[in-house]
Amino acid sequence: MSSAETAPVKEYARLVGSTFSLRVIAAAIILLFAYYAQGVVITLVLSILLAYCLDPLVEFLEGWRIPRTIGSMIMVLLLCAIIGAVGYGLWTRASDFAESWPKYSGVWRQTAASVEKKISGIERGVSGANPATGNQAATQIDPPRDTGIVRNLILRGAGSLYALFLEVTFVPFLVFFMLAGKREAWHSTLQLFPASRRTQVKELLEDLRIVLRDYVLWMSVVTLMVITFSSLFFWVLGLDYPILLGIVSGVLNMVPYIGAVLAWLPAFMLALTKWQTIGWFILIAGVLTSIHIFALNLIAPQLVGRRLRLNAVAITISLLFWGWVWGGMGLLLAIPITATLRVICEHNESWKPIGRWLSA
Repeated sequence: MSSAETAPVKEYARLVGSTFSLRVIAAAIILLFAYYAQGVVITLVLSILLAYCLDPLVEFLEGWRIPRTIGSMIMVLLLCAIIGAVGYGLWTRASDFAESWPKYSGVWRQTAASVEKKISGIERGVSGANPATGNQAATQIDPPRDTGIVRNLILRGAGSLYALFLEVTFVPFLVFFMLAGKREAWHSTLQLFPASRRTQVKELLEDLRIVLRDYVLWMSVVTLMVITFSSLFFWVLGLDYPILLGIVSGVLNMVPYIGAVLAWLPAFMLALTKWQTIGWFILIAGVLTSIHIFALNLIAPQLVGRRLRLNAVAITISLLFWGWVWGGMGLLLAIPITATLRVICEHNESWKPIGRWLSA
């Protein structure tokens, strides 16, 4: 190959390399912004999801000749009333649980002490150390306390409170403005792109609207089913606060795979006050796991699976990543964010291989 032929090849390779580097830098900047401005980003993502969910109801009110602005205000006020009622009910039950805390904490301390004693016995049996010598060494060694852990917990808690404040105060206003100004925002968004790509962008936004709306609506239905079945199961067992435990189980159901295991822990903690035999805990774990598997593997695929189309590996990686970035809210928002990424990739020619990999 002559030098005249190799020059365009080198120039093309240099252009491709620089384009890839710019994309990597842009992705890193976006991820850093999502990490350090998580309160703002989570508020915006929640507002978009709620706006997509409430938009069909606003359009229904428009069909009854109610102006869109008034219909949007009615839907937002209704949403705030529902959330307030649910929050008040949870607050009262949480207050009752707080009043009964001494009873539960005593049982938990006894159980923890018993488990620690058994573990210490096993360790002494393995090492062959004298119990008196081990106890004397334990009393002599006083490890220094790490004040950095406390400081980090305080700072992380302050950040969580700030994010919660943003969500409570700004989400209703953002949802209202998104609903009331939907047509103007839609038109303005299309104007950001060249005329040759507006049809493609319009199809992308339409697919996003369908995927996110169906996910929020039908996952809410599945969550209510899990709350109902879990609460009935806890009520039949005679556990305290069955509805509170059922709500925790339903919320954790929105976190695939690990949510079914995490739902065991609150029920186990309350079950310790009633039973000490392992059979009851196996029963609780088995029934809760069955409820979650039935909801996620049989009900949810029929309702949201055809629209979501994400494989198990992509879901697991997204849970790990967004859980690391945003904590508990990242676990709840990982699936819609990954579904959004899949839709964007499928409408971009160069990103279609990524979209096919994310698809089921």
